[in-house]
Amino acid sequence: MRTLVVTNDFPPRQGGIQTFVAALLARRPPESLVVLASRSPGWEAHDAALPYEVVRHPTGMLLPTRGVARTAAGLARRHGCDTAFFGAAAPLGLLAPALREAGVRHVVGATHGHETGWVALPGARQLMRRIAAGLDVLTCISDYTRDRLAPALGDVTRMAQLSPGVDVDHFTPAADGAAVRQRYGLGTAPVVVCVSRLVPRKGQDVLVEAWPRVLARHPGARLLLVGGGPLEDRLRRAVAARGLARSVVLTGPVPPEELPEHYAAGDVFAMPCRTRRGGLDVEGLGMVYLEAAACGRPVVAGTSGGAPETVREGVTGHVVADPRSPRAVAAVVTGLLDDPERARRMGAAGRAWVERRWSWTSIAATYADILGG
Repeated sequence: MRTLVVTNDFPPRQGGIQTFVAALLARRPPESLVVLASRSPGWEAHDAALPYEVVRHPTGMLLPTRGVARTAAGLARRHGCDTAFFGAAAPLGLLAPALREAGVRHVVGATHGHETGWVALPGARQLMRRIAAGLDVLTCISDYTRDRLAPALGDVTRMAQLSPGVDVDHFTPAADGAAVRQRYGLGTAPVVVCVSRLVPRKGQDVLVEAWPRVLARHPGARLLLVGGGPLEDRLRRAVAARGLARSVVLTGPVPPEELPEHYAAGDVFAMPCRTRRGGLDVEGLGMVYLEAAACGRPVVAGTSGGAPETVREGVTGHVVADPRSPRAVAAVVTGLLDDPERARRMGAAGRAWVERRWSWTSIAATYADILGG
């Protein structure tokens, strides 16, 4: 069986979907793959190091145009591909008919969370139905996204869960956060860490607003906000306005290979995500919670979308019932800082759960089943 992977989202461009697709392919037999992707800076050196063939369409954005359809169909014929996988079903799944004409028999498309907003809008919903109808399997990353997509799409295709996984050899309790603590002057203080893009949905603004309440009980605690994004300037102003500059650190963007050490620098991981824009801005799953758990840290999550699925309530962490409330967020975070031994037990339980349920070994087996072998 040979699979043609058609994806706009592919390294070296960074992002969650890119990481998801690359990790899936890394666990497939290299000779079974050929990839059609868009170009991004550094693609030549990146592709030269891969064990499978990657064809880059001469564009920075891969869309279901006639030219892309011809290229994809030509690759399918030349390599004898009987299976196709769209790294993101919308909109590239519109290429499915052309691939079937080229001999592809089994077509799979992935969704990642934003599609739940598409099916809530009449025009986009019809496009999603057209895409789904051309697929044999449409994958979803969480129960939440499946529950939102199934009423609109479940009658035109088969749906299956294919969640992102965690590299449990990279994200591990053995990660050493000492250098990160030294870099930011955190010393031996209790540290609450949040690793994510700085956007309103993720809840870093609520963490900052809640932080004086945490300091009232733990005066030496530090809040480490890891990542960059459009909310960064506003967060820095809020930190300054509240007189929190000595206890809140914003790191800016961090290279992916350094993330385990940043998780490890914290005693508690917290990202109180919330749904916005009437359900159009929602957390599909929340891999950061699982990465933090894999590093042996207890997690504090919000209620948005699939985020609660990444937490075993009271076992690996907590879901804040009202993630918009600084008081509620502070109470949960403070509770974990109050009892370091309980926090450590939750971190250990989280690590065991991620190894059992969320490792790429488990996810790769599911992917193989969905592809058909």
